[in-house]
Parts: sequence; structure tokens; C-alpha cells
Amino acid sequence: MNTKDEQPNNPLHGIKLADILMALENEYGWEELASKININCFKSNPTIKSSLTFLRRTPWAREKVERLYLKSIKK
Repeated sequence: MNTKDEQPNNPLHGIKLADILMALENEYGWEELASKININCFKSNPTIKSSLTFLRRTPWAREKVERLYLKSIKK
């Protein structure tokens, strides 16, 4: 069984958090991201690396980022 079959209903399956973050940063920029999701890693000297570190340790924030990503790809 390959990995795609294991979670057929999960639209985020197989997508790396780094790719999600880069897509959102390209789409909105850090300033708009910070206004959409009020977390310091988007407001204070934001970088992909520092944001990834925070999001990997903070499930509630990661969930918000994933939700915004899903909304942005449904446009």
C-alpha cells in the first residue's frame, strides 16, 4: 500500500509544512499573514526557518496556518 492510499481524505497529506508556509508567504507576504494569523513569528523578524520552528512546536498555530492554506488553494 502506498502512502497516498493511507489518508485519501486529507488534503494536506504529503504536503510539507515548509511548502505550505512558503506558499502563504508568497501569496500574502509576512505583514498580511500576521494580520490574518496573530502570532509573533509572523510579526517580529519573520523568516521561514523561525516560523517553522515555532509552528512545529505549537499545534494550535500550525492548525491555523493549515486552515488558511486550505482556504487559499480553494480560491
